[in-house]
Amino acid sequence: METRRWINQTQPQTLFIAVMLMYFEAGLLVLYGLLGARLTVFTLAVIAGLVAGGWGISNEHKWGYYLGVGLTAAIVGAYFIPVVPFIYLPTGGLIGLLFDVAKVALLLHPQSREYQRIWFK
Repeated sequence: METRRWINQTQPQTLFIAVMLMYFEAGLLVLYGLLGARLTVFTLAVIAGLVAGGWGISNEHKWGYYLGVGLTAAIVGAYFIPVVPFIYLPTGGLIGLLFDVAKVALLLHPQSREYQRIWFK
C-alpha cells in the first residue's frame, strides 16, 4: 500500500528542514491574508506552489523537488527586482531573504541532490 504523507522524517535532514520551511512560509502567507494583508493572485500561486512542492518532496517525486527548487530560487531572485517584492509578499525584508536563501541552500545541498537523484521517482 502506497502512503501519502505531508512530511517524511526518513529523508535527509536537509530535505526535511527545507520542506518544513516551505510549509512554514506558506502558513505565514495564509496567516497574513487572514489578518487583512492583500493577497494577490501571484501570492496565492506562491502559496499553492510551496505546499505542492513540499508535498511532492515528502512523497519523493522529482516534480516536487524541481518545483521547490525553482520556486524558492524565483522567490530569492524576486528580492532583487525592485517592483516584485511589493507584488509578491508582505514577508519581505532581510529576515525573509535569509530564510529563502536557506531554503535554496538546503534543497541544493549535495546530500539533498544525491538523495533526490537516487530515490525520487
